[in-house]
Amino acid sequence: MEEKFISRQNLNFTLFEVFQVDKLSQHEYFKEFNKDTLDMVLKTSYILAERMMKPYLREMDKNTPEYRDGEVYVHPIVREYMEKCGEIGLIAAPFPNTAGGQQLPRAILAACNYMFAAANYSLSVYPGLTSGAANLILNFASKELQDYYLPKMFSGQWQGTMALTEPEAGSSLSDIKTKAIRTDEGYFKIKGNKIFISAGTHSGVTNVVHLMLARIEGAPSGVKGISLFVVPKYRGDGKGGLISNDVTCSGIEHKLGYRGSPITQLYMGENDDCRGWLVGEENMGLSYMFRMMNEERINVGIGAIGIASAAYYESLKYATERKQGRPLSSKDPNSPQCEIIEHADIKRMLLFQKAIVEGSLSLAVQVSFYLDMLSICKEEEKEKYELLAEFLTPIVKTYPSEKGILSTSAGLQILGGYGYCEDFNLELFYRDARIHPIHEGTTGIQGQDILGRKVTMKNGKAFNYFISEVQKTIAEAEKEETLSKYAMELKEYLALFKSTTSELLKIAASGKIEDFLSDATLYLEMAGNIAIGWQWLLQGLIAYKKSTAIENKFLKNFYNAKVTTMKYFFRYELPLIKSLSEIILNDQRITVNIDKELFED
Repeated sequence: MEEKFISRQNLNFTLFEVFQVDKLSQHEYFKEFNKDTLDMVLKTSYILAERMMKPYLREMDKNTPEYRDGEVYVHPIVREYMEKCGEIGLIAAPFPNTAGGQQLPRAILAACNYMFAAANYSLSVYPGLTSGAANLILNFASKELQDYYLPKMFSGQWQGTMALTEPEAGSSLSDIKTKAIRTDEGYFKIKGNKIFISAGTHSGVTNVVHLMLARIEGAPSGVKGISLFVVPKYRGDGKGGLISNDVTCSGIEHKLGYRGSPITQLYMGENDDCRGWLVGEENMGLSYMFRMMNEERINVGIGAIGIASAAYYESLKYATERKQGRPLSSKDPNSPQCEIIEHADIKRMLLFQKAIVEGSLSLAVQVSFYLDMLSICKEEEKEKYELLAEFLTPIVKTYPSEKGILSTSAGLQILGGYGYCEDFNLELFYRDARIHPIHEGTTGIQGQDILGRKVTMKNGKAFNYFISEVQKTIAEAEKEETLSKYAMELKEYLALFKSTTSELLKIAASGKIEDFLSDATLYLEMAGNIAIGWQWLLQGLIAYKKSTAIENKFLKNFYNAKVTTMKYFFRYELPLIKSLSEIILNDQRITVNIDKELFED
């Protein structure tokens, strides 16, 4: 069996059969991207992933970044890869033509990022972070800052980062202490320190541009007093060159996984010479940063899907080659051993992996497609697509992040003892996958976001738009006799999801906010199961129709496999909604009512 890390057949099915992304070219904004052009983008990205990224996966894991004399040295492939991404326009791909971009549909970019993450997650993050930082500069910074920074960032010569976290302010951004001191020179002086900054400084680029949160002296306390600044490692010297901007790296973290990209500790202004340039308006930094953060949350989910995909295909390959045991019905101990994929429990674990990977990928493309619609839809439709993307972002970030770990663990289990050893990449994937529930807001934060904010957003409009989208798919599936049973099941679980939400909102209305949000993480898990169930019904519906209309043996098998995986999800995963609802609505509220002394032993 070939060395696979993604299925191009499944990717094409998702993009062009489920979401018909190629039809975006009918609109003026995406007119340059017809089916042939999109195929070329995907093929180029796949070749880059296969030939330039995947060969360095294990090597980057073993030869981790080194911190020496205040500098961070990364694998040489990082510089080569960043330059290549700049050369072929990947960093600037989603941006408007007027800004030097290509206006590539975000659904296609999501597919490319999925391939990159599956090939080598550590390497994939460098251009992704740069694109995110560039997006903030493009949307909120002055024309002068845009003209100076964007060309170098788009070319891959300069790295971009998101510098939020501080020692005493991780998820609680209202507590940041980094200061911005006014001057009369058009810039602020920055003083403070940041930790856990991905790609915060390294030898793979000539400069690093931090999009940094800081508090201007005299600003209001809390989130209302946070501003956003461009703080480069090196600043322009006014003569076309670069000089130090008093940003120093005091060390890097030694991590469980995701080892090919450094996580740095930064100090600004130790010599009272760190300059930062305000982005947008004062005290609006957090709202600007959330724009980047929401996009990065989607990218985190896509990264998790990529790793889970690579793990699935490696465990599938092993299962088709490894011979052990005999069918349970066999009574002859001298009969030949069978491939382990013949065992029902192995098939169960493979179906679990397949269901998580392909269901999550479909949801990620769905959300990215909504973002594409914002570029072409009528003004009166924008609210719908904005709110759908808002509601689904915590789900697309968290579901593959949490389930991806379990999926990768199932792959490791299939390999048995070998899965725990470095002979295969499963242990590497397992380590790499663990960062995703932490990156860009923990699972707990995502739960509070969806229940505490997204459900009630605009008087419940976001929630109702989501329910309506799921109901449309259910209505279509009900028309097909073979799928009507599954449509009814999803309809029942959707009704349970709605009633659970209503009961929780009653608790919130009574003023018991702790009770309301105490199990928000479980509510998010429930929402995730609904969303992935919706995507599987959507895929199953299209695959079933296709399978009945063709004779091609390969395609027929592919479509039948889709329907079978949908059935697996509906039998094994969707029923979890019932128990989640029971736990959420139980009035004991154990986690709220116990005292911390309980844990003292």
